[in-house]
Amino acid sequence: MPDFATCRQTMLLYLKARIPFISLRTDERDRALELFRCMATDLNVPIYHHTLSQGVRDITTNRVVNEDRSVAGALDYASQQILQRQNLTFILTEVQDIDGDTPLSRQMLDVASSATERGGAIVVITTSSIWPRLQRQGMTLALDPPNEDEMRAIIAECLSPYRGSVQIEWGEPELTEAATILAGVTRIEAENAVATFLAKGSILKSDLAELSKVKDRIFSDIAGLERVKTSAKEVTVGGLAGLQAWLEKQRPLLTMDLRERGLRPPRGVLLVGVPGCGKSLSAKAIATSWNLPLYRLDLSNIHGQYLGQSEGRLKEALSTADRVAPCVLWIDEIEKGLAGSGGSSDGGTSTRLVGHFLYWLQEGRARVFVVSTANDIGKLPPELFRRGRFDELFFVDLPNHAERQEIITLYARRYMHRDLPPAMLSDLVDISDGFAGADLDAAVAEIAKEAILKGDSTIADAYWHTVFSNIVPLSKTNPEAIESIRAWGRERAVPASGQPMAQETGQPKARRSVLV
Repeated sequence: MPDFATCRQTMLLYLKARIPFISLRTDERDRALELFRCMATDLNVPIYHHTLSQGVRDITTNRVVNEDRSVAGALDYASQQILQRQNLTFILTEVQDIDGDTPLSRQMLDVASSATERGGAIVVITTSSIWPRLQRQGMTLALDPPNEDEMRAIIAECLSPYRGSVQIEWGEPELTEAATILAGVTRIEAENAVATFLAKGSILKSDLAELSKVKDRIFSDIAGLERVKTSAKEVTVGGLAGLQAWLEKQRPLLTMDLRERGLRPPRGVLLVGVPGCGKSLSAKAIATSWNLPLYRLDLSNIHGQYLGQSEGRLKEALSTADRVAPCVLWIDEIEKGLAGSGGSSDGGTSTRLVGHFLYWLQEGRARVFVVSTANDIGKLPPELFRRGRFDELFFVDLPNHAERQEIITLYARRYMHRDLPPAMLSDLVDISDGFAGADLDAAVAEIAKEAILKGDSTIADAYWHTVFSNIVPLSKTNPEAIESIRAWGRERAVPASGQPMAQETGQPKARRSVLV
C-alpha cells in the first residue's frame, strides 16, 4: 500500500519523466493536492489544479488563472497553454464519466496526446476506473489512507499545540495504539476524531476504548459487512479453556508492531465442530473481550447473478474490513459460501471466490482477526486447512463433565440470578451428558420463562430435573452425523477444550494435531 512518502517519490519520477497522463487513485483530494504542492517546490515548475467551485488555480499561489469552472473548459485551457508553453502540469480533481469511450474521455485523450509532444502532463485525481485507451497513454498511482507511522505523526501533530494547556495522558505507547486504531481512515477523519476528544477538555488513557467507537461511526454504512453489536453480559462462553488460553496469547500481538521481525499480526482461527457448542458465540466473545468492533461477513449473500458480480462484492467487503481494522471479522458457516469450489455448475464463480479469499487471508497485513465457523466439514475446500491461512484450527466438541457444570452455572446466574446447590448441579450435569451448549442454554431459559410467569418461588428442584430430562439433544437424534464430525476432529484439529477428545470407548486419546 503506497504511503505518502512512497507516493511522493514515485510521482516525482513520473513528473520528471513528463508522463503525459497520470491517474492518482485516492479518496483524499486535499492530501493529494498537498503532495503536488511539494512537487511544485521540488521541481520548481508551474502546476495548476481545477475544481468545479473555483476553476483553474496555481497550486502554489492559489491565484485564479482560468475562471471557467467546467471540466471541458479546464481541458480547453490546458490544451491551449500546453501548445504555448512547455513542462506544464494540470490536475483535474472532479472528473466523471471517463471510465468508457465518452466525449470527455476522448477530449482528455487528445489533450494528453498534445502533452506528449510538449512535455506537459494531465493528472486526474479519482476513485473510478479510467477508459483503457486513455489509461494506456500514461501511468496509474494510488495514494492510500495514512499508515500507522503516518497516523502517529498526524495525531502527535494535532496534540502538540495543546500539551500543557489541556490534560493529555497519551504518551508514546498510547500514541502508537491510537495510530493502530485509526489506521485506515483519512487524515481529515483522524483530525476530526482527535479534535472531538480535545473539545471535551482532556484526553485520557481510557479514551482509547472510545476511539474504536469513533472509527466504527465513520464506517457505519459498510458495503458487504454487517456490524454486530455485542454485550459482555450476553456473550460469556463456558468451557473451551484451550481456545481461550490460545486467544489470550494472541491478543497483545494484534496491536504490536511486528514489522521488525517480518511477522504479520494474528490472522485468525477456524472453528469446526458439533453444532450448538459455542463456535458463533466465541466470535462475539473474542470481540467483546478484546474491545474490538465485530463485523459479520455472510458469504452466501455475496453471490450475484451477473458475471464478476460475486467476486466484486467479496473484494469490496474484504477491502472494507481492511480499512476498519483493527477488528474481528466473523464468517459464520463458511462452508456455505465456499461450497462447490470444485464444480463448474456456477461457471467457476465459487472457485474464483475461494481463490480470492485465500489470497487475502494469507497475504493480507491489516489487523483483521478472522473467526470462521463451520459445521459441515465435508464441504470445506482442502486449501483452507493449509498453514499460513488461519493461525490455528480448533475443534469444538460436546462439552465434557466439567464444562457442562461451568455452562449450567453460567446460565443459572444469567437467567435465574442464583447458584445451584452442589448436589442439584451434579445431578443436572449427569442428566445432560451429550448436550451441546445450545441445549443447556435452552433448558435453563425454559426454566427462567416459567419463573417469570409463575414466580421464582414456584420453581422446585424437581422442575429443573424434569426440564433437563425432556431435552433430546442432537447427539441422540442424529448420532451418526455427530460421531462422524467428532472422528474428523480427533484426527485433524486441536481440541478447543484444552483436553484430549474422548473416543467412542470413552478412553482419552492424547493427540494434538496440526493444520494440514
